[in-house]
Amino acid sequence: MKIQMKSTLPFLGMVIGQIAQVGLTLAGKKAITSGMHNFSYVFYSNFLASLILLPTSFLVHRSPNRPPLTLSVAGGFLVVGILGFLVQVVGYAGLTYASATVATAILNLIPGFTFILAIIFGVERLDYGGLSMWAKIIGTLVSVLGAIIVTFYTGPTIITSRLTSIAPHHLLGESSSDWILGGVLMLIDCVLAALFIIAQAVVLKKYSAVLILMLAYCSIIAVLSLLASLIWEHDLGAFSLQSKTRLLAILYAGCFGAGFQVTIGAWCVKMKGPLFVAMFHPLGIVIAAIMGVIFLGDGLYLGCLLGSGVIVIGFYGVMWGKGKEDRIVEGNMVESSRSFLLQDDTQEHNVMLP
Repeated sequence: MKIQMKSTLPFLGMVIGQIAQVGLTLAGKKAITSGMHNFSYVFYSNFLASLILLPTSFLVHRSPNRPPLTLSVAGGFLVVGILGFLVQVVGYAGLTYASATVATAILNLIPGFTFILAIIFGVERLDYGGLSMWAKIIGTLVSVLGAIIVTFYTGPTIITSRLTSIAPHHLLGESSSDWILGGVLMLIDCVLAALFIIAQAVVLKKYSAVLILMLAYCSIIAVLSLLASLIWEHDLGAFSLQSKTRLLAILYAGCFGAGFQVTIGAWCVKMKGPLFVAMFHPLGIVIAAIMGVIFLGDGLYLGCLLGSGVIVIGFYGVMWGKGKEDRIVEGNMVESSRSFLLQDDTQEHNVMLP
């Protein structure tokens, strides 16, 4: 029962994390469209998350059990923080032009990029062959195809609101060129997010204290976004929290974004690997479509629905391949342990013989 619970927790954690991620996307969309600048929003949300993680991380990872902080680990923290900063800044810039529904759909390219980069960096393996290997390869390609459909094909409107019934792609001032620009920015964000997940996996192999890694991640992003805001925005009014929308968005992003969703993702990377985490992004499109229509006035288009269906098919293909590989690995470990025990028994028997 305990083993089954342990194997179920990463799945449950990623489902909750995806719900939080969709809420984070919608909160960011609301704050940015209210006139808040990118860098100041990123600063506030990560600064708040740092304040939450500071006492929590050192309570959970107490001194005797805390792994040593070496120079290479500190360098890994810096890389994770810089990549996280770029992911957030580029992602929120994409949200300025694309709807939250489409932005979430394009983020489903992350599994494809993560899979390719994980193989390049040696984090993911293809040496098991057979159906599991082809399921992962084909499933990844199918997910990429679905994301392309969502990005470049709109189709007729299936669900409309008062805002979207006027014309597709013009929600919140979006023109068709803005829609494409938003899509391109989100595609770049996918590559950066894949690199971020891989970097997390590499660092967590050396330093297993997840919450301390997340504390360093949020702190580095807060410093970088503050510097970027002061250099490029030249407007102290960008830090104003007078709007209730901005304040609520920052509170949500700080508590449930970096402080909760990213931490769950890092824990699942440690437990199940980067591809497992990346492949849960397709779940977000279903939640985003519903919440986007209800709260933001987004329209649900045929292209988004078709592309999402293709993405989900690819997702289950990869997860099936991963599950089959995990069973092979577990079987090999059992066989190895049996062989070791048999060899040990044989040696003991030979020693006892006169």
